Amino acid sequence: MQNFTNEPIDLSNLPRYESINLNKLQSKYWNVILLNIIAAMLLVGVILVVVYCFVEEIHSIAWLFTLVYVLFFGFAFVLFKISFLKRGFAFREHDVIYRSGILATNTMIVPYNRVQHVALHEGFVSRYFDLAKVEIFTAGGDSSDVSIPGIRKEQAEDIKQLLMGKIQKQLS
Repeated sequence: MQNFTNEPIDLSNLPRYESINLNKLQSKYWNVILLNIIAAMLLVGVILVVVYCFVEEIHSIAWLFTLVYVLFFGFAFVLFKISFLKRGFAFREHDVIYRSGILATNTMIVPYNRVQHVALHEGFVSRYFDLAKVEIFTAGGDSSDVSIPGIRKEQAEDIKQLLMGKIQKQLS
């Protein structure tokens, strides 16, 4: 125990993750988001029309429902666009960084030595645009710790191979 030291760390010399240039999600991913918004709009619109047809009492305030409908989806469109623009990811020598968020920015940094499993997912709409989502799992959870959508499928497969190689290197 005589060689034990516990010197303070100079925090001003730590590397800054904020200075890393993050990769943006593929622009085609915005199309996926738009199609999802449109599908939700259509579903809610059909429900509102059915309610309008069968509930006569709301005919006098149908304009209010229409206004709320338009404002809600307009607001959702703006929020999803801001969210899309703020997302970014980077793979560094020892870790992966993923940033997301609208009002509050969340930055996840996962060291490769914590990665247990990597999954690649293609949704129905994403597959049409040749996009995939990489999910990175660490120990002790059922859900992924980092989920990066909107990546070209070929690039997502390369990322999966990179991470699987890092996992294999840890096991050896």
